Amino acid sequence: MAVETEDAFQKELIELFAQEAQEWLQQIHVALDELQQAPPAERYRSLAHTIKIGITNLGGSAATINLSDVERASFSALPFVEAVQEPSARISADDFLALCKQLGHIHGTLTRATGITFETESDQAPVDSAPTVIGTKELLVSLRGLQEQNQTPGTFSRNLVQTMMAQTEGLMNRWMEQCNLASIQEFLDRLAEGDQSFLDLVRQDIPQLSTLLQRLQNSGTSDTTASSHLQTGVERAAQLWSAAQQVNASHAMTFFIGLHSFLTIVTEQRVNVGATRYEAVHSRLDQNVSSLEEWVRVGQAERAAIRSILPI
Repeated sequence: MAVETEDAFQKELIELFAQEAQEWLQQIHVALDELQQAPPAERYRSLAHTIKIGITNLGGSAATINLSDVERASFSALPFVEAVQEPSARISADDFLALCKQLGHIHGTLTRATGITFETESDQAPVDSAPTVIGTKELLVSLRGLQEQNQTPGTFSRNLVQTMMAQTEGLMNRWMEQCNLASIQEFLDRLAEGDQSFLDLVRQDIPQLSTLLQRLQNSGTSDTTASSHLQTGVERAAQLWSAAQQVNASHAMTFFIGLHSFLTIVTEQRVNVGATRYEAVHSRLDQNVSSLEEWVRVGQAERAAIRSILPI
């Protein structure tokens, strides 16, 4: 009976470990995907540290429940992380591929040790297969050509091409001769998702802010419910300002910080605002939605242009 109890306890420990391992692996793969896009040096080091900590935690936790194969596979991956952890070092696509292969080895070892299949979004393609790449010099030349072809003012007002050029130059400065096409596509996809999410949020919140302003215009700040309505408006403006900052929508950031300041002053000082002022803010709300929709369309056009120069 004691043996059965011990076996049941070990099984429970393994199940708990498996749950933690899945979370660590997911964090590791997400960080690795972003790392391969050559983010700024400080962010790069942070991502590499995340990967290293995740692998160390995985190996240490495996050691506590006597999964020695998982422990060895995990700690064996640390030199591969150290090979890519410093952005100023000479790093090649092969270094990242070697790390991916070692992560695949960890996955296999975990499955054999626990009987549980470990998968992440990055496992959709075999880790042993080389990723589709484009030379960094080739990509930079294509991006410069794209920029030169679209010199009309306002054509590429989102500056996404310039952003891609800066990232590519960053890769070249780190002696990386190739870019992973999948990482570029994921980067463009994330931009598209961010744009649409922000637009959806604005479309959701602007009508509510318009209703709030209309109520204030009709009843003033002395209304018994004005205080709670104003506070809600201040919070919504702050959320929209933060969301605009996350997607680098500078014109929207300027508007929403102004709206936040306006509502804050009305809230704290209980000032009486004339109808003309409210009508002006109403008008700006509608204009902001229209300009944001155009901003999203411009982003779509720029991303489509960038995708057009990538190998199929």
